[in-house]
Amino acid sequence: MPIRIFTFTFSCFFVLQSAVFAQKKADRKVAQELQADVAFLASDELEGRRTGTDGEHKAADYLEQRYKAEEIAPYKNQYRYPFHFIYGKEIAAGTQVLINGTAMKMDEEAFPLPFTANKHVTGDVLPDVMEQGNIWLLPLYADQDQANNPHFEWEQSMFDRSKEALKQGASAVLFYDGYGSKWEPAFNKHSELEQLGIPVVYLTHNAYLKYVKQPDSAQKGTSVDLGVTVNKVERTGTNLAAYIDNHARYTVILGAHYDHLGYGEDGNSLYANAGKEHQVHHGADDNASGTAAVLQMARWVKKNSKKLNHYNYLFINFSGEELGLYGSKNFVKDQNIDSAHIAYMINMDMVGRLNDSTHYLELGGVGTSPAWADVVADGSDFKLKLDSSGVGPSDHTSFYNVGIPVLFFFTGQHMDYHKPSDKAELLNYPGEAMVLDYVKNVVTRMDKQGVKPAFTATKQTATGRRNYKVSLGIMPDYSFQEGGVRVDGVSDNRPAMKAGIKQGDIITRLGETHINGMQSYMEALNKLSPGDKTQVTITRDGKEMVLPVEMSK
Repeated sequence: MPIRIFTFTFSCFFVLQSAVFAQKKADRKVAQELQADVAFLASDELEGRRTGTDGEHKAADYLEQRYKAEEIAPYKNQYRYPFHFIYGKEIAAGTQVLINGTAMKMDEEAFPLPFTANKHVTGDVLPDVMEQGNIWLLPLYADQDQANNPHFEWEQSMFDRSKEALKQGASAVLFYDGYGSKWEPAFNKHSELEQLGIPVVYLTHNAYLKYVKQPDSAQKGTSVDLGVTVNKVERTGTNLAAYIDNHARYTVILGAHYDHLGYGEDGNSLYANAGKEHQVHHGADDNASGTAAVLQMARWVKKNSKKLNHYNYLFINFSGEELGLYGSKNFVKDQNIDSAHIAYMINMDMVGRLNDSTHYLELGGVGTSPAWADVVADGSDFKLKLDSSGVGPSDHTSFYNVGIPVLFFFTGQHMDYHKPSDKAELLNYPGEAMVLDYVKNVVTRMDKQGVKPAFTATKQTATGRRNYKVSLGIMPDYSFQEGGVRVDGVSDNRPAMKAGIKQGDIITRLGETHINGMQSYMEALNKLSPGDKTQVTITRDGKEMVLPVEMSK
C-alpha cells in the first residue's frame, strides 16, 4: 500500500512538472516570437511607422504577410482598409503678402493665420485707423510684459480680435509684433479655430520695423496686398483586419495600433531635442508590443479554433492612433461596427514593459460590462489596477462609444514613452507572454459562455479646456473639420441623450448660434444657463433635424 501511494504521488508530481515545463517552454516560444515581431516593427528601417509614410506601408506589408502565413483569412475579402482624414492645414503655394509693393518672405516675415479666409484684398491702411471696409492694422501685444509672456495665447487673441473686426466691417486684419517678443508666433497647422470670413495675416517684428514703421507712415499710410490661401491637408492611413469566421452570432474584436511618431514631425514627441535632432521614434512598447500581441492572439485562436468556436474573431491593427484614434474611428464608421453584432473588444496598447518586481498591470474598461467582474478576477499573477471607464487615450474608446464592452491592457508608463529610446531591446518579452496568458484566459472563459455580455455606460470626465455653466453631455470628435461638431459619444441621462442626439450626428446650430466648429460650439455653451430650453439642429445621414433640448450643468 505505501508503495502504491508513493508511485501514485510520484506520477502526479511527474505529470505536474511536465505540464509546468511544457507551459514554460510554450511561453519561451511566445516570447521569442514577440521579440522577432517587435524587432522588425521597431527597427530603423520602418522609421517610426508614422501614419501615411513608407514606414507605415512596410509595417502593413509585414502584418499582412504574417496573417497569410498563419492562414487567417482577410476580413470581408481584404486585409487593408485605407482611410482618409484631415491632418491639418498648410499655407498654399502662391500665397503672397505685399507691403508697399514688397513681397514678404512667407513664414520668415509674415504668414496667414490658420483661420484666415481664402481671399484677395488690397488697400491702404493707417495705424490706429479702423474704419468699415478698411484693412485693420493691429498690434498683437498690448505691452512689453505681454510680449514676453510665454503663456500668452497669441492665436486665440488674434482670433477673438479678428472676429470682432469682422463684425465691425473690417475687410482684413494685419497683426504685427511691435515689441520683439522672445516667443515668436508660428503657423499652427493643427489649429482647432474655425475659418473666419476675412483674411488675417501676422507680420513679424523685423518685418514691421523694416516695411511698416517708417517716419512718414502716419501721413502716407501703408499699401497692403493680401492674396492668401490656407488649404486643408489630407493624409491616408491603413488599418489591417483578419478574420476567423466560426459562423457564430457574435464577433470578438482583438486590436492594437501599429503606427507611431516617425521622427516626431507631428509635434507629439516628448524628446527634449525633437525639433533639433532627426531621430527615429522606434515605438517598441508603443505600440509594436500590442501589435505583436494581436498577431500572437490570432495564431493562438487559429490553433485552438475547435475549442474557441462560440464567437467569430476579428483581429485589427489600427493606424492613426497617435494622431487622435483616426484609424479605429474610421473603421467603426466605415464598416458599420455596432453593438448588435460585436460581443466585446480587447485593446492592447503598451503591454511590453511588465515590471518583474511588481507585475503591475492596468486594466481599463472593467465597468463597461458586469461580465468583467468575474473574468478579470483571475489575474492573481499581477498587481492589478482596475479602471472602470470605457474611455481612454487609445482605440478601445472608439468601440465603447458605439455601445460595445471593452477591456484595455496596459503595463504602465515609463521614461521612454514617445521618445527615440523606446527600443526593442528594452521590452520584457517573457513578461508580455505572461500578459498574453491572462488575455487568453479571459478569451477562453468568455468563449465558453458564448453570449453577448451586457453593456454598461461608465462615468466620463468632462472634456474641453474651459468650464461652462452648461453641458450637452457629448464627446466631440476633435478630428472633424467639415463644418459643425460631430458627436463621438453621448453620456447617459444628459441633455443630448434626452434630446435624441446620437453618436455620429453633426451639430450645426445650438440656440441662436450657428456651429461651424469647436470655437462656435463653446461660444454657444457660454451663452446658455442651466434650465434654458432651446433647440439644437443636427445633420444625421445627410438629413437635417431640429430637436428640443433643455440645458443642464
